[in-house]
Amino acid sequence: MNQSFYTAAVGAWQQQQRLNVHGNNIANVNNYGFKAKRPVFSDLMYGYVQGAQQDEMPRGTGAYMVSADTDFHQSGFADTGRALDYAINGDGFFALWDPSSGEYTYTRDGSFTMSQYMLENGDGELESRWYLSDGLGRFVMGTNGQLIEVDAEDSTNMAEMLPVGIFDFVNTNGMLSLNENRFSPIEKNGNLRVGSGKLVQGKLEQSNADLANELSKVIESQRSFTYALKMIQTSDEIETTVNDLRR
Repeated sequence: MNQSFYTAAVGAWQQQQRLNVHGNNIANVNNYGFKAKRPVFSDLMYGYVQGAQQDEMPRGTGAYMVSADTDFHQSGFADTGRALDYAINGDGFFALWDPSSGEYTYTRDGSFTMSQYMLENGDGELESRWYLSDGLGRFVMGTNGQLIEVDAEDSTNMAEMLPVGIFDFVNTNGMLSLNENRFSPIEKNGNLRVGSGKLVQGKLEQSNADLANELSKVIESQRSFTYALKMIQTSDEIETTVNDLRR
């Protein structure tokens, strides 16, 4: 069969994947702490590597979206005036600890609240206290790597900043994206270290998704998708003409 069928089919499918990435960016354009994704494509022809559908497509067919990298560049701040809202001016993440799984994840979304948690006191008895959390069952880690206790009676009028920790990695490329604007490090990100960013109270970092840019990329993807389908139609017409000449 004509190779153009395979190339066009892969092209149409990959443009659909690209549309999904930009559509997700647009959906989160107003979400605090959201970091936009950037689709990365690889030309498969010169590398003669296995492409999108390994069992159906020949090697070196078309292009393939190898990843959707996270754009960690900082955007502006929104002034909320809430004492428990925090933003990071510069590099770094807030660390969240999930007591149910023991998992640590990282985020730029500092829209925190307070939640109760049971810890042992000096006498070995369980005692319920209020700690800074994301409101979804995870607790914010302080500069000392411990939970941050909050005065429940003064949580709305705190004049001083809580000791919220800022953490970072040598390399942030390739961090796994989780729900609620969280990220999980992988091996290549390196060891955890203290972040260089500065803590800002009463503000939240806005999404870095540029609506104008995302809409232009959607239009570009739609046009490419249309051209790929047109290529399939043209290839079909060529095959039909060749078959008619054989009669």
